[in-house]
Amino acid sequence: MGRLIKYFLYLVVLAAVSLVIYAYVGPWFGANFDAPTAEVRKPVVLNAD
Repeated sequence: MGRLIKYFLYLVVLAAVSLVIYAYVGPWFGANFDAPTAEVRKPVVLNAD
């Protein structure tokens, strides 16, 4: 059981490191992490009776 937990922790650390590497290297390969910058306006109807 101890080996299973150890391998699981190794997998979690490897996944976290891979995610950080993807965040830094992703834009070089076409991944776009920018938030949309278009302004959105929608009318709001308030029912204040």
